[in-house]
This record gives sequence, C-alpha cells and structure tokens, in this order.
Amino acid sequence: RYMRPLLERIVRGELDPACVITHHLDLDDAPHGYEIFKNKQEQCVKVVMHPHH
Repeated sequence: RYMRPLLERIVRGELDPACVITHHLDLDDAPHGYEIFKNKQEQCVKVVMHPHH
C-alpha cells in the first residue's frame, strides 16, 4: 500500500532513503550487524552489507 507512493517520491527526488542507513559493514561482519540491529545498539537503524572487494 505504501511502497508505490514511496518509490514514486524517491524517483522524483523528494525522498532520500539513504537517511535511514546508519551502518555499512562487510559481509564478514553480518553477525555483528544483526546483533546491533536486533538489540538497538549503536543507534542502529539500517545496516547495509557490502561484499568483499
């Protein structure tokens, strides 16, 4: 119900979903990312996982 209107606003540049990303971690750090998200630690809102470079 909300996805289409939100996506349209993102496409128009009215919203930037990146504002909710609080942590960028390597895939090896996934367990830590899950724990801080689950336990609401380190002011974690959204974690983005990155593959190894």
